[in-house]
Order: sequence, then structure tokens, then C-alpha cells
Amino acid sequence: MSERFVVVPVDQGGGVVGDEEHSDAVVVEAAPHTGGSEGVGPGSDLVPESQQDPNAVVPILEYSREPNRYGDGNPKESSPFINNTDNDKCNSYDGKNMALFEEEMDSNPMVSSLLNKLANYTNLTQGAQEHEEADDDEGAKKKAVKSPQMGTFMGVYLPCLQNILGVILFLRLTWIVGTAGIMESLAIMIFMQCYCTMLTAISMSAIATNGVVPAGGSYYMISRSLGPEFGGAVGLCFYLGTTFAGSMYILGTIEILLTYIVPKAAIFVATRKEDEVDALLNNMRVYGTCCLALMSLVVFVGVKYVNKLALVFLACVILSILAIYAGVIKTAFEPPDFPVCLLGNRTLQNHNFDKCLKTEVIGNVTVTTALWKLFCEGPELNATCNDYFKYNNLTELQGIPGLTSGVISDNMWGDYGPLGMLVENTRVASVPVADNSQDVYMPYVVNDITTFFTLLVGIYFPSVTGIMAGSNRSGDLRDAQKSIPIGTILAIATTSIIYVTCVVLFGACIEGVVLRDKFGDSVKGNLVIGTLSWPSPWVIVIGSFFSCCGAGLQSLTGAPRLLQAIARDGIVPFLQVFGHGKANGEPTWALLLTAGICEIGILIASLDAVAPILSMFFLMCYLFVNLACAVQTLLRTPNWRPRFKYYHWALSFLGMSLCLSLMFISSWYYAILAMGIAGCIYKYIEYRGAEKEWGDGIRGLSLNAARYALIRLEEAPPHTKNWRPQLLVLLNVDADQVVKHPRLLSFTTQLKAGKGLTIVGNVLEGTYLTKDAEAKRAEQNIKSAMSAERTKGFCHVVVSSNLRDGFSHLIQSAGLGGMKHNSVLMAWPGTWKQSNDPQSWKNFIETVRETTAAHQALLVAKNVDSFPTNQDRLGEGTIDVWWVVHDGGMLMLLPFLLRQHKVWRKCKMRIFTVAQMDDNSIQMKKDLQMFLYHLRLDAEVEVVEMHDSDISAFTYEKTLVMEQRSQMLKQMQLSRTEREREAQLIHDRNTASHATMNDKVETGPERVHMTWTKEKLFTERNRNREPNANVAVRDLFNMKPEWESLNQSNVRRMHTAVKLNEVVVNKSQGAHLVLLNMPGPPKNRGGDENYMEFLEVLLEGLNRVLLVRGGGREVITIYS
Repeated sequence: MSERFVVVPVDQGGGVVGDEEHSDAVVVEAAPHTGGSEGVGPGSDLVPESQQDPNAVVPILEYSREPNRYGDGNPKESSPFINNTDNDKCNSYDGKNMALFEEEMDSNPMVSSLLNKLANYTNLTQGAQEHEEADDDEGAKKKAVKSPQMGTFMGVYLPCLQNILGVILFLRLTWIVGTAGIMESLAIMIFMQCYCTMLTAISMSAIATNGVVPAGGSYYMISRSLGPEFGGAVGLCFYLGTTFAGSMYILGTIEILLTYIVPKAAIFVATRKEDEVDALLNNMRVYGTCCLALMSLVVFVGVKYVNKLALVFLACVILSILAIYAGVIKTAFEPPDFPVCLLGNRTLQNHNFDKCLKTEVIGNVTVTTALWKLFCEGPELNATCNDYFKYNNLTELQGIPGLTSGVISDNMWGDYGPLGMLVENTRVASVPVADNSQDVYMPYVVNDITTFFTLLVGIYFPSVTGIMAGSNRSGDLRDAQKSIPIGTILAIATTSIIYVTCVVLFGACIEGVVLRDKFGDSVKGNLVIGTLSWPSPWVIVIGSFFSCCGAGLQSLTGAPRLLQAIARDGIVPFLQVFGHGKANGEPTWALLLTAGICEIGILIASLDAVAPILSMFFLMCYLFVNLACAVQTLLRTPNWRPRFKYYHWALSFLGMSLCLSLMFISSWYYAILAMGIAGCIYKYIEYRGAEKEWGDGIRGLSLNAARYALIRLEEAPPHTKNWRPQLLVLLNVDADQVVKHPRLLSFTTQLKAGKGLTIVGNVLEGTYLTKDAEAKRAEQNIKSAMSAERTKGFCHVVVSSNLRDGFSHLIQSAGLGGMKHNSVLMAWPGTWKQSNDPQSWKNFIETVRETTAAHQALLVAKNVDSFPTNQDRLGEGTIDVWWVVHDGGMLMLLPFLLRQHKVWRKCKMRIFTVAQMDDNSIQMKKDLQMFLYHLRLDAEVEVVEMHDSDISAFTYEKTLVMEQRSQMLKQMQLSRTEREREAQLIHDRNTASHATMNDKVETGPERVHMTWTKEKLFTERNRNREPNANVAVRDLFNMKPEWESLNQSNVRRMHTAVKLNEVVVNKSQGAHLVLLNMPGPPKNRGGDENYMEFLEVLLEGLNRVLLVRGGGREVITIYS
């Protein structure tokens, strides 16, 4: 390496120092040149003094290197600036300070530049692109974003207050208090719902203060904490909840409009009392649809006006609440006059009469009143009247008796009832009548729905939602980590106090029958909560109307943006179209979908039916916020450092339990439906779109669970009942790192069916420093092949100096702890005879030896490319098992596992075993059948008898050819073409001889291979060099037989291979798969090539073969 420095003193102005003794360039050579190009960097050459410009501006220090023979050979930039293209920057950089870290600066920024970027970081405002989204391809600069200035009060507290206080407070709270009573209402709100939202707010505060939360609110927090699957599922549930909240607010708006402001605007008018409910619902549908269209148009055209009007709507809410408290105070000394007319103890609808009298005296004449005409057939005094009207008196009560009246004692407990139940005051006496069939047609106040405690829980819960409003605006806050916890918790505390005081004050000031009168029919159609307000009921009516309008507009504004954020994350592929919008970023398509879903809620038309639906979705969202906080806290991930310290995992679990309980308490079927929707979205994202890595807590939870399970597995080896093949699949790749035998992966999938461990290993020859790119490419190709073959498992590519060591490393070290492989699957080296390098089959034998030494099972697939794919469906056929020696039961277990897969499902299992002369084959068959019965395996059993016979001439021939070939290859260095020719000749001869044996043709001594001497080899070599050489095979082997010199051990082994091959081919040539015991390699490494020959003879004539060698332990048991 050569390093050169040019040091030129300069003055502060940048010019050269004028002093003559310093005017020369001082050249310092750090090391002599050892090669490489001269003058790598500018200014590195020596410049003569006469050629130097005294006025030129030169760098203080320039540093250059010649190419490093261990590196890439490319000179480094002379500037320390990252991606520097401006040469002028060199002039202001003092290279002496950071020259040591010059190499790192190509990839790692300096701390100063990093801090500068962080200081200039600005949260994007709500509705804009997420900060994680990359710039467009053209690299256009983003528009400058105005620095957010909202504080805690304006940015969090007031939006939460506006979202929490709403339609339920004005339209349903009095009815809930009257129906459930003060005590149960407090139980609903304080001990269940407000407590639930407070715990959720604590969890949310911890998550929101654990780093920067860009615009996206709860969806962003959940998805980044629990992963894309949970984030997408809960995000869409939150979106649906917000959308149905828009429906509820619009229905509340229309209910206020048609019931309390302009009742005569109704299109559908009921002629009969029993049709009033249907008429009201139809009016809600028509007006609600028109209102939705109008609001959607407003949101589409000018969303900025919606945001500007938010304070106006909030002012309406606050003024309305103040009017309520003012009215309560006024009732203590001057209650308002809202008389309620009771017939007996039944409350009457006070619409069509002014006086609570049956008759009145006018000018000394007794005349009937308007009320008489409602219960009697005519105005005459002798007209036929309703029996209950006839026998009971009319009583007039004050609907608002006041704070000091003591009515609170009557409203302490609930009064639930079925649909159509009359609203009665039990403190007033009444005379019952036998016939109540006509009551439905009379102007009584009745229950419009069946009431029970759990229903009220579902209806009330929307009044405590809205706690996410502050976190949804996190992009607009000056200090989100400080504002979100304080603002949200203060808003929940404020609204909880408002709700508690309202429940107690309503119960203390308003008569029970008026509280249970949902639509105020008993007080001349006034809004019940309006009767309590001061100075006029219209304050509440107008305030609640604008409040519902504003909340509806806010829902229609927020829901499309939430959907747009989910769509732009790309985790749900079919939602990508909703990520687009107008040029200014407004989500047009998402707004259309939101309006469509909102219309579904409007068509339901009942506020009481829509409220439990959105309660489910909000509760599910809150549940997962608590879960996210609890998981992160328990995992103690290093990145979990929230600034909000007042949280605990137990509080999060309690909040999660409360959310789950409230879901099933309010509506168990809606809860199951919401969970089903979330589950379907979760599985869809997992199957199609979840390719994001956000460092989520579920992944950390999986790691912790995996660590715990691995430690448990390490404690003891698995029991035989739990044994299954945990496979290490040894794959080969070609020069382009493409998988050679993908059918090996198909077979793995069929054998495993997604269960157990699969490690796919590959070895590249070389060093990791030079082969790292090839290793990564090979890993990607193997993973792609695994995905195509649906092989679930892990990929492990090892770079080693030689293949043998690489396979040894894989066998020894693949897996982790108790999750290690116990079986090795590999392909038979089919071209070992034609291979130029004997190392290929030697590696195979060494692998066999090492798996045996490691007590691992070995599966070797021959002709693996002919194995079926996962799409194939094998018809009627057999899987034949040749059970020669017992090796733990692997041979019986593998066909059973294969038949679990649809490819092999129709195949039958046959088991063959070999009987010797002294064995009782009949008894063996019975014993084997009983053994399979106890193993619960269905298989046909056959015992094949192999009689002792003389060793055939064919066996001697095979052995002789094998030994002579091995000996000659060791003695001589054959050229590549000669070795291939010699191997081909022997292969042709073997095939011809074997065919002769199958045809039962006696082979005479004259057909036996003879010794191939050295002289004969040289003769053949010279003959090969002649141009027209064509020699028959039999001419090469014209010597006398030399059987006496053969190794008798080899002869016996070859005899076994030949005889067993004959029997297997005869019985199983048509089988779909043949499983066979694999004999072990010889202890003497000198006979390795003979071992390959034995196996080749054993497998000859068979198509699909799986050689199985057990690992030395039982893998199947008869016990349960």
C-alpha cells in the first residue's frame, strides 16, 4: 500500500503563505511505491516549484491511496463527504481530524450530519404521506411543511373532549339512567367503561411516548407494535368503527331534526299508532341518505372548512353542557313547568291534548276533553270507553320536580322490560282490568325496544370513545410525547366527571317515567335533557344538532384518511386503489367507500342498533392497544423506552380483559362477528401481503417463545412417540446457483406436510470473502425454490474450502439446541461413474459415514428427478417397503407419513421381508401382521424366501469387473476421454450381462470378463489413435478368467446385491416407490468404490428408490 500526502501551508484567507521559505510544496512520502498507478488523487503528483501557481487555492491536506490488493482495486474519494460531487467542499474540510475513519464514511454518516438531519426532521401533518414513505423516483424535493404548533390544550384535550361528548349524552343518557337506574348506570360507566378507556389511555400514552408517532394515530401504533397482520386487522376494524360512528352521528342528527326541531318534515306519517316505529325508521333512511350525500360532498369539496368549524361544534357541546348544569341549579329553587299526565299509573303521550282531564265544566256544562276522544268512541258522555280509562283517574305530575324533591330515591334502581311494555309510575295507584288487548292502540308511552343491562352497555359505550383523537393528531403537535398522555388522560377524567354528575343529577331532578320516555312524548315531544336546561330547551336541541353534525363530518373526514394510510402501507393488496386521491392528497376513492359503508348503517336506521356495532370495533381496537403495551413491557425490548412512566403490564392486561368482557357483555354475536372479520383480515394479510418488517412486538414474542421452547427441548431427547423426521436436505446448485434437483424439495414437502423441522443446506467451495455474493444468490434461489415447492423451513448456505468439510459442518452444526435435524435427505449421485473427479462419490460416502457417526438417519433418493411433484396425484399403486434389517422402524414410518399427503394418498403400502432357509416364513408373516396391527398401520405383508445358492458366474463377473476397474484407475492416469470410454464400455457390458441373466440364459465361461492387463491397455490406446478404429467390446477381454484372485468378501457382497436385486425387481418393478435398507459403507476406506458398485447393482432396474439408513434409535412404538 502506498500513501502520499501533499501539505501546503495556506493563510486564513485561503491564499498561499507569502514567506519564501514556506513557498515550496512540502512533499512527504509515507511509504515508497510498491506498485500501482501513479498520482491516484489530484495533487498527489510532485509539482515542480517553477510550475506551481502561487495564487492557486489548494487543499490543506490531500490523502490518496493506491489500490489495495486485498480490496476492490478502486481508489477512494479524496473527500470525506458522503456522496460528494462538489469539489469545493474539499477546501473547507480538515482531513487531519477524521482521516482514520475515511473508510467508514462511505457507508456511515458523521455524527454531525446525523444530528443535523434529526434536528431538521419535521413530522408530516395529518393526511400527508407517512415519514417512512420514500421520495418519488425523480427525487423531487418535498414541499416545505409548516412546523406544527399545537399544544396540549388545543391539540389533544379539546379534540378528545369533542369526540367523547356527543350524541349519546344528549339523546340516550337520560333514557339509560331511567331504565338502568342510577346505581347500574354508574356501574356501566365508572366501573366498566370509563375505567376501560382510562386503562387504554395509559397504555396508549406509553406507546405514543416511545418514539416519534407520525400521523396515523392508533393504526400506526398498533401496526408498529404488533406487526402488519394485527395492525392491518385492527386498523380496518378501527376504520369500520369510525365509519359506523359517522352513521350513528348522522342518525342522531336526523332524529333531532325530525323529532324535536321540525316534526312536520316527516315524509312517512303513521296513520296508526303501531306503525309509528316503521314510519320513523323510513324517515331516518331517507333523510339520513340525503344528509350523508351532503356531508360527503362537503368533505370532498372543502375539508379545510370542516376543520375550521370544529371549534364552533365544540363550543356548541360546551354551551349545551353548561346549560344543563345551569338548569340543574335552577331546579333547586324554581323547577321548570313540564307536567306529565298519568292515567292510573300509566304515562300518556302528551301530543294531542292540552289538559290532563277526562271532562271539564264550561259554562256550567260538563263537556269531554280531547283526551276523552282518544280513549272513547265519541265525544259524548255516554260513549263507550276503554275499560282502563273508565276505571282509573288521571294524575298530573311535574316532570322535573327538582333537585330537592327526593325523586332520586325512586330512580336508584332499574326498570327493564320487553318491547311494548308500558312506562308506569309504581307509586301511583291504579285499577287493573282484565282486557288489555287494546292498549297497543292507546296513546301510552311504551318501550320501543326490549331493554336489558347488556344492551345498555353496548348503546352507551360510543359515548366514551374518541380517546384516540389526540394521538390521531400527533403529526400536528408541538411535543406529542408530552401532550398526548396529559391531554388524553385529562380529557377522560373531565368527561368521566361530567358523565357521573349527569347521571346523579338526572336521577335527582327528573321523574322516572320521563327518564324512561326515550323521545319525550310525555313532555309534549321535548328533548328530555332539554327540559332540564336553562334558559331554554332549544339551547340543548340546537347545540346537540350541531354537535352531531360536526361529529359526523369529523368521522367522514378521518375514516378515509385512515383507510388511505392502511392502503399506502401496502399490507392489504386489494386496498391499494384507495391509497390514491386528488392532486392535493385528498382520499377520493376512500371517501366513496366510506360513504358506501356509512350508508349501510343508515339503512339500519336505528341509533340503538348501530351503536353496539361500532362499540365492537372500537373495543377491539382498544383491546389491541392494551395488548401491544403489555407485550412490549413484558418482552423488555431494548427499544421500549417510553417517556410516560406511569404504566404497568398488569394495568394493560386488566384493560384488555375489560375490553374483551365488554365486547361479549354488550353483544356476543356482534363480538364473534367482529372477531371473525378481524381474523379473516389477519389471515389474508399473513397469506398475501405481510412482507413488512417493523420490529413489532409479536416477532419479539415469537423469539421469546422460541427461546423458551428450545431451552425446554434441550432438557431431554424426544420420546419415541414424538419422533418425526427433522430433515436436513442437502441440495446441489449449478454454476449459476440454480437448484439442480427441485423434486427433492417436493419430496420433502410430501414427507413433512408442513410439520417438524426442515433445513435446506448447500455448500459452495471457496472462501466466504470471495463467494459471499454467490452464497447470497444461492440462498435466494433456494428460498425461491422452497417457496415454489411449498417447503416450509430454513435455508442454510455454507462456504467451505472443500465440499466434504462443508457437508460435515452442516451435519454437525445445522439447527439450534433441541431443534436440530435427526435425518439427512440427499440425492443419489447418478453420474458418479462418469465423473472426472472421484471426490464426488467419495464425498457421498463420507456423508454416509458422518451421519452414521452422528446417530442420524439417512435417506438417499435415486432418480429423484422422476419423483412426483406436489401437483401430481398418483393413482392406484403401491409403496413397497423391503425390510431386510431392523433399524428403528424408519421403513414403516416413512410410507405412513407420505400417505398423509394428497400425492401419495391413494397408494397402498406393501411390506416385504426376507426369510432365510432356517426361518419359518409362515410364522414370520403372522408375526409381522400382528406387529403392524399393533403399530396401527394398514399394509399388505409378504415374506420372500431367498434360498442359499451357489454364487453365479454373473456375480463373479460383476466382482471381477469392479475390482479390475478400481485397480486400473488407481495405477494409471487415464485421460478424460479414455476414462469416460472405459466407464461406458463396462457399463454397456454390465447392462447386457444383466439382461441375459433376467432372461434366464446360462452364461458360459467364455462370456465372462477377463483380466485387463497393462499391455492390453497400451494396445487399446494405440488403436484409439488410429483414425478408423472400431473395436468390439469382446475383443478387449480375451484373457483367461482369474476368479481365484478375487476378494471373497467382495464376491459374497456382490452375490447378496445381485440376488436381492433380482427379488426386488421381480416384485416391485411397477411400484410407485421402493424403500430399501441401505447397507453401511466398509470400515476400510480402500473399498469405497466397491461399495458404490454394490449399491449400483442393488438399485439396478428400479425407477424410484429411497434408500433408508436408520439413526440407531427406535422411531415407532406400539404404545399409545
